[in-house]
Amino acid sequence: MKFIDEARISIAAGDGGNGIASFRREKYEPEGGPDGGDGGHGGNVHFVADRNVNTLIEYRYRRRFNAKRGENGRSSDCYGKRGPDLTLRVPVGTVIADVNSNRILADLDCDGKKVLLAKGGRGGLGNVHFKSSVNRTPRQCTRGEPGEQRDLRLELRLLADVGLLGLPNAGKSTLLRAVSAARPKVADYPFTTLEPHLGVVRVDDERSFVIADIPGLIDGAADGAGLGIRFLKHLKRTRLLLHIVDLAPTDPAADPVRDARAIVHELERYDPELARKPRWLVLNKLDLIPPDEIEARIAGFLQACEADDVPCFRITAISGGGCRELMQRLQEKLDRLPRPDMADEATAGNRGSLWPVLPPDETQPSPA
Repeated sequence: MKFIDEARISIAAGDGGNGIASFRREKYEPEGGPDGGDGGHGGNVHFVADRNVNTLIEYRYRRRFNAKRGENGRSSDCYGKRGPDLTLRVPVGTVIADVNSNRILADLDCDGKKVLLAKGGRGGLGNVHFKSSVNRTPRQCTRGEPGEQRDLRLELRLLADVGLLGLPNAGKSTLLRAVSAARPKVADYPFTTLEPHLGVVRVDDERSFVIADIPGLIDGAADGAGLGIRFLKHLKRTRLLLHIVDLAPTDPAADPVRDARAIVHELERYDPELARKPRWLVLNKLDLIPPDEIEARIAGFLQACEADDVPCFRITAISGGGCRELMQRLQEKLDRLPRPDMADEATAGNRGSLWPVLPPDETQPSPA
């Protein structure tokens, strides 16, 4: 199935049914009085998060969704039937915003969460409501009210604990394959990952977390270079980011330090809040470096990036070397980190360096 994570739609709740002006006329009761019933209320439009829905593809080709209107009232005091509600199912993690005001209306971040976004119109009144001692033959009735209409923007943000950042071919998908059952495409050319992938990492029988892999960023991504930054929204809900760096690029013109800074720069241009999330450094493809040069190259990289106090891990994703230790440390950190809705703004002003300042317990030497 094609991965669709954005859509624009219009919704309209049902109009209310009209009330009618009617009089009772039966045998032996020629002047039975008013008996016009009310119109039924229009149907509402609800959105509900469903874990069995994975993409917004339903809303890519159909853009208009209307709930049914209420029935008109009838004679003999018969009220019109209420219009049935329309329930639209979206993936868990969908954010719904109003196109005109750009205001977020709902964040469906858990399975089964339901929200009313367009209310149906009230039904009109029949003439039975207008009778009185001085008005015994009322001919007034009211029309039903129109239902609410909205133009909406749907945006899917994947629910994951850890997000992977890095250039194309840095080894993000290879790492995801090494630590989970996910099988994203891996090849020896850039941009093999064209859509986000999720993988569940099970550390032991009772603890696990979810990793999100997104297409790689390049310098100028915020301006549309490469695949741009449209997939970065999937990292907004993560609690920790892993910055994967290829320390042995095959391109002789590549500079790992410059590339690492470019990724952080694009992150800050997209969303400063996302750039302030805790980020760990993961140095990959160490098997391609001569053993006697590894320490010097790592030390030079960390010094140039001013990341000496940042948790730094050495892995060889293709063979799984160092991956288990990294996953163990991630689980320990996630056990201490608050959920996104409980996160404080303690690091909001920390913008002076390439890497966020982490608590003292996170500045321990990285495992070899």
